[in-house]
Amino acid sequence: MISQTRKIVQKSLDALLEDESFLPGVKDESRKKAFSSLTSILSTPNHIHKSFLRIALENGRVERIPAFRVQHNNALGPYKGGIRFHESVNEEEVENLASLMTLKNALHDVPFGGGKGGILLDPRDYSEKELHLISKKYVQYFSDILGPDKDIPAPDMGSGEREMDWMMAEYKSIRPGHPYRGSFTGKSVVNGGSLGRREATGKGVFFSLKYLLHDFMKDKKSFLTKNDGVFAKNLLKLEDRPLKVAVQGFGNVGSVAALEAHQSTHLSIKVVAVSDRNVMLYNEDGLDIPGLIEYAQKNRGDLPDTEVALEEAEVKAEVHDRDDVLYLELDALILAALEDQIHKDNVEKVKANIIVEGANAPIESEADAALNDRGVIVIPDILANAGGVIVSYFEWLQGRETQFYSEEEVFKMLYEKMTHTFDTVLPMFFGDPFSLRQNCYIHSVMKLSTVLYRQGKLY
Repeated sequence: MISQTRKIVQKSLDALLEDESFLPGVKDESRKKAFSSLTSILSTPNHIHKSFLRIALENGRVERIPAFRVQHNNALGPYKGGIRFHESVNEEEVENLASLMTLKNALHDVPFGGGKGGILLDPRDYSEKELHLISKKYVQYFSDILGPDKDIPAPDMGSGEREMDWMMAEYKSIRPGHPYRGSFTGKSVVNGGSLGRREATGKGVFFSLKYLLHDFMKDKKSFLTKNDGVFAKNLLKLEDRPLKVAVQGFGNVGSVAALEAHQSTHLSIKVVAVSDRNVMLYNEDGLDIPGLIEYAQKNRGDLPDTEVALEEAEVKAEVHDRDDVLYLELDALILAALEDQIHKDNVEKVKANIIVEGANAPIESEADAALNDRGVIVIPDILANAGGVIVSYFEWLQGRETQFYSEEEVFKMLYEKMTHTFDTVLPMFFGDPFSLRQNCYIHSVMKLSTVLYRQGKLY
């Protein structure tokens, strides 16, 4: 994954090196040296912190659990990124996700750098008391590098507002008298969290699809009609007709995105399939998403996976293998599960016209290139799933100002910020040979390169 991100960053730098309008005052040998410096800076993290959390379990046994915090780059502001509680966590994964956060914040003009954390465990294997201790230990082990103006963690896969509340409380106890509200974001509202933070990523993911198929299609109709490129032609085929959508992953991001699609008033959408770690549910007439959310909330986040469970949920659906969601005939597929779901061995079976990356890095590089060659529009993670960090920024601001926004204000500001980014990158995508992902990376690298140059970091 790291090599994939580095390759895209390097491709962006190569394109900018040849663009004489970018950093026009840096020429000849100085330009080569500056871009060589950028390659070094953007391809490596500033710091990698790792430790083993010593945890005394309720059964009397002691475990040492691997934990990480990677700080990639802070040229734009304090490090920012979630803490993942998952059995797949490893140093390489966390490093890659930290670099993606740097690029994501730069793309959306959020004044944070990129960081990421992870704890190698399956939270289902631990009691609430043990998870509380694990959360406290993480802060104890890494407290020197965390803080409202240093590095600001947030929830990620397997963690949520409960864990952020615990962690903020521990940070407060370790550093009495210091500002603490902005030390963690994604907290509960009663602990200084922002209204709308939990739903922000999922809402932003669906907004990405809605913006492309409604706002952009409406405002740029003449531009698209004159464009003879395959992406414009494929997009116009979806105009003014009912859309079939599926969502892989039914956690916090996927379930919210599915509900937004189900309730959409701007587009005619049927959510025909959803999946989780156990099962895919399919109904060609559209699934009862509110009913499935209610069932999952009562069953540890799991979807009904048998006919009996479907009857209990009062939901009509066919039960299929979980991976079948990737291969349906769809107008749009939202990927909101794990990394590397579409790869070179299965990409030819993927039939969706549009793919939205709600998860981080769910498409491998070879598969991404193949989809791009086929004219499939991929709205990349760096663009689509930034709702969480954007609203985390609003939460950080509210904590500093001790003034709080209404949920309506939060979502209005979120959509305005994402709209500004879409207005910047979409016309470039439909106007040149680069993929939408590459256009986003180029924009991010331009922002970071300019700031690093102005700060004197390239020589």
